[in-house]
Amino acid sequence: MSCSEMPRQVAPDFGVEKRQDMNIAKEMQPRVPDVAPKDVRNGGRVKGNDVAAKGLYRPDYRVLTPNMRSPEFVQMSTAAAITLGVAPGKMYRTGCTRCLNLLLTYPEGCRANCAYCGLARHREAERDFADRNFIRVDWPAVPYDDVLDIMAAGGDQGRFHRMCISMITHPNSDADTVTVLRRWNERIKHIPVSILSNPTTMQRQDVQQLHDLGADIFTVAIDAASPTVFERTRGSGVQSPHSWKKYWSILEHAADIFGPEKFGAHLIVGMGETEFDVLTQVQKLRDMGGHSHMFAFFPEKGSLMDHLPPTPRGQWRRVQLARYLIDYRGVKLDRMSFDEAGRVTSFGLPQAELDAIIDAGTAFRTSGCPGKEGEDISACDRPFGDSPPSDIASYPFKLNKKDVAKVRRQLGP
Repeated sequence: MSCSEMPRQVAPDFGVEKRQDMNIAKEMQPRVPDVAPKDVRNGGRVKGNDVAAKGLYRPDYRVLTPNMRSPEFVQMSTAAAITLGVAPGKMYRTGCTRCLNLLLTYPEGCRANCAYCGLARHREAERDFADRNFIRVDWPAVPYDDVLDIMAAGGDQGRFHRMCISMITHPNSDADTVTVLRRWNERIKHIPVSILSNPTTMQRQDVQQLHDLGADIFTVAIDAASPTVFERTRGSGVQSPHSWKKYWSILEHAADIFGPEKFGAHLIVGMGETEFDVLTQVQKLRDMGGHSHMFAFFPEKGSLMDHLPPTPRGQWRRVQLARYLIDYRGVKLDRMSFDEAGRVTSFGLPQAELDAIIDAGTAFRTSGCPGKEGEDISACDRPFGDSPPSDIASYPFKLNKKDVAKVRRQLGP
């Protein structure tokens, strides 16, 4: 069983404004993070109140945030919670997600400070970790035993194609990922597991252990598509511990250990890199044997970049299409052409062949680890994780003719 498209509805109007064609570096500067008071650092508020958790916790539920810690508790995306039946809700034009995204959780939260992320450390004074939004949605917290019981009883009704353990930057994250993975594979035999890793705390032996325990795919959220943008948004520019070199080092270990088609990297488009910059990383990943998983930048509420514009649709569609051609149609970057600003001007294919790929629509769907439908169709469809329904960036469902026509307009002549 898979997700079925729901009857057409009118998408909410979020007041999307006409934007420029490309987000350029000088305009995509994060704010300087504030310093949190000492009494709220490292989950001080949650640990001080020490409220016992009881079952499902929904963020911002007008109660004190419970003291929850992995591996006993995990958070899950709103779409996953709806699909699993642990939280009510409906999604625009889709009935479910195909991936059970689980996020490790601790009162101390993520100790990194990525400028575009709602989970960032600088939010300690404003919001407890379990209450922070991430890729535009809340992440309810659930006892992990409950998740396993529901899944073992078939509570997802066969809709999940994959489970993903999302690590965060925390001293316990490596060991707890091992526990979550081991317990899943002991009880849930039919759904493969992806690892969204935290390279900053990992070594080669950690990657090897996750492979040996049965993880199917290993991914690294490089996100920033050039060393300069990485340093500005994920490194010393925002008092964060990540480094470009370490992230690529762990990805290279994953390529060696997991093998071709079993590793990948997340890349965010529209944070000040050029289209040539991001597609250079896409080609590098493909040459290594892996795939790129793409996100359009969206100004996450509460992040250090929430005042900046989302990725213009022309820029996003060009990169989506070029990435699909590199990853799944064997087109090399050196066959494509770019202008002086690094924009794609030619995709390196005859127009008739390119038109057929555009009309199929798959290039514009959410990209990520594959499910059961095809190697180029992601199980991790992240409904509306990088856009509002009124201006869809990554389509979490098959595009219809009207969707394709809109994409064509966004691509331009």
